[in-house]
Amino acid sequence: MFNKIKTIFTILPLTALLFLGCKKTEYTFGSIKAPSNLTLTAVVAGVDVANPNGNGTGAVTITANAANALTYNIDFGDGKTQVVPSGTLTYKYATPGINEYTITVNVVGTGGAISTISKNVKVYVAFEIPADIVAALTNGSSRTWVTDKDAPGHFGVGPASDFAPNWYSAAPNSRDACAYDDEITFTKDALNNITMTVDNKGQSFLIEKSTSFYGLSGGDACYNLVTTAPRKLSFMNATSASTSANSTRIQFVVPGNGIINFGTGGTEYEILSISATNIHLRNIGADGNSWYQKLKVK
Repeated sequence: MFNKIKTIFTILPLTALLFLGCKKTEYTFGSIKAPSNLTLTAVVAGVDVANPNGNGTGAVTITANAANALTYNIDFGDGKTQVVPSGTLTYKYATPGINEYTITVNVVGTGGAISTISKNVKVYVAFEIPADIVAALTNGSSRTWVTDKDAPGHFGVGPASDFAPNWYSAAPNSRDACAYDDEITFTKDALNNITMTVDNKGQSFLIEKSTSFYGLSGGDACYNLVTTAPRKLSFMNATSASTSANSTRIQFVVPGNGIINFGTGGTEYEILSISATNIHLRNIGADGNSWYQKLKVK
């Protein structure tokens, strides 16, 4: 009996030690503080009266700030996010045109507490013109072009479904004199924006179906027309059914009367081919047909 009792008293202290050894360890993280006093600014590069949505670079300087913030998780509203410990960065949007984005910032505080702030921003992103086209049009700064009047098909017309002047192709030096003295100058700025100035020496050739578009009336002829104001061109991927076999697949829009050399009533020009010395253009005129012109370096 004594031996049994001794064994029990021997086991009890050991059991107590085991219970003490299994006691849960507690950790302290400190107080949980949600970020407060959140602010968010988004400054679009190049905003002014003439460019209310920016200069076309797509750059936006985003600055988020909050008390008790450890880091900032920024959702740019275009499907991309980034962790930014400082809360400040310059982000470049890529989709051409004017688009509105919702910038959302999740501010992370101690213990993982999160506070959120959002802001809408409109951003203009200029189409990125292929470098070879910029170089050919402008020679790196500015270049002047004239009608390639010695080339067959320097003026032409065909159905809208075609990409060649299958109905009419002008023979060399066969058109009106006013169509041959125009000088078309393409100039680029530091951001690769391209402007165009047309010196038509006072007159431009217009097709009959287009005269009303220019505020005039009459048949195919030379008309007094003011074209000298610089026009900022908008470039984009071609919207026609052309292929890489018959076109560069790049087009541009000329604002205002849209004229280049001769007027068709159209303002969108597709660049079928281009080199440092020659350009072949196509546009859809007011008559619904495809019109063609060839230019060469002055």
